[in-house]
Amino acid sequence: MKTTRPEGSLRPQTKVTVLLAVVIAVVLGATVGLGSYTFVYAKGASYLGNDPNACANCHVMTDHLDGWYKSSHRSVATCNDCHTPSGFVPKYLTKAEHGFFHSLAFTTGEFHDPIQIKERSRRVTENSCRKCHQDIVHEIDLPSASNATMSCIRCHANVGHLNSEL
Repeated sequence: MKTTRPEGSLRPQTKVTVLLAVVIAVVLGATVGLGSYTFVYAKGASYLGNDPNACANCHVMTDHLDGWYKSSHRSVATCNDCHTPSGFVPKYLTKAEHGFFHSLAFTTGEFHDPIQIKERSRRVTENSCRKCHQDIVHEIDLPSASNATMSCIRCHANVGHLNSEL
C-alpha cells in the first residue's frame, strides 16, 4: 500500500540537509564550548557582582584598584557606582559592553597601557559624579558667558583612583 504525504508536510531528509544540520551543530557546539571555557577561565562570574577586586582580574587595572584603595571613595563607592549607569538593565548592558571590548582588546593585544577611558564611559562617570554630589554640583552648572558645561572629572580625575590616569 502506497502512502502519500499530506500537503505541507516536511520533506524527507537528504544528505545535504543532514550535512547542514551537522555543520550547524558543530559550529554551535564549538561556540558554546569556547564561550563557556573563556567565561570560566576569565572569571566571568566575578564581574556580575560589585566586588572591586573583580575589576583587577586584568593586570592593566591593578594600578586603578590600588589607587581606589588609597582614595576617599573606597568607603562610599565601588567601581560600578562610578563606571556603570544606574538601573539594572543599563548597568549590565554597560558591563557586557566593557567585558566584550576588554576581552577583545586583551585577546588581540590591542590595548593602551595604562588603560584609557572611552568617551561613553567618561559620560557615565561624569553623570555618576553629578548624581552623588548633586547638592553641590548645581553651583558649577549655573549659566556662564561661554555656555560651556563644567566637567567634574576634568579637575578631579584622580579622586577615585589616586595617582592614576583616567
